[in-house]
Amino acid sequence: MTPPVRLLVCDDHAVVRAGLLALLASAGDIEVVGEASSGEEAVALAAKLRPQVVLMDLQLGEGIDGVEATRRISGAPGAPHVLVLTTYDTDADITRAIGAGATGYLLKAERPEELFAAVHAAAQGRTTLSPPVASRVMAQMRAPAPQLTDREQDILAQLAQGLGNREIARALFISEATVKTHLGRIYDKLGVDTRAGAVAAAKERRLIR
Repeated sequence: MTPPVRLLVCDDHAVVRAGLLALLASAGDIEVVGEASSGEEAVALAAKLRPQVVLMDLQLGEGIDGVEATRRISGAPGAPHVLVLTTYDTDADITRAIGAGATGYLLKAERPEELFAAVHAAAQGRTTLSPPVASRVMAQMRAPAPQLTDREQDILAQLAQGLGNREIARALFISEATVKTHLGRIYDKLGVDTRAGAVAAAKERRLIR
């Protein structure tokens, strides 16, 4: 008889973790060996518990996010496979997660059977992508989205909230001149010349949430 897949669950919401644990317990062939509420805790538990798969959320509140946790876990010797489970399917999130070493990328809207199958696929090192994510990956391959730096993405996110240059500079601990420089590069990459145009283009291309 094949032993169950050893799984570590990482999500910063206790209610979500409890729901996932109950759901995974019903699978019968998946054993949850630990749960983490932060990226740092996930990295530590992955090294200590040696699961085969880490089920990783992307947004984890304080501390490192799911992408950075994925990068640290995937880069360790004998690392487990990381399966992202999130509500976000933006180009930026998908690209960063896969680039960090995620084996699969699943949306929380998927059916339980799809989640179980993805966990087993990840344990074998096989890639599973939710259909909307696979479509976005294919679209990126056909017409690559503009490659924005992490800082440019940060500024775009602030821009989408309606913040001015001074407010963005204060929020990101940089100078207004630096904000203006980044905005110029963002405009060039998106082919726009206004703040509203940048936000609209970024949302259309799913570069920001």
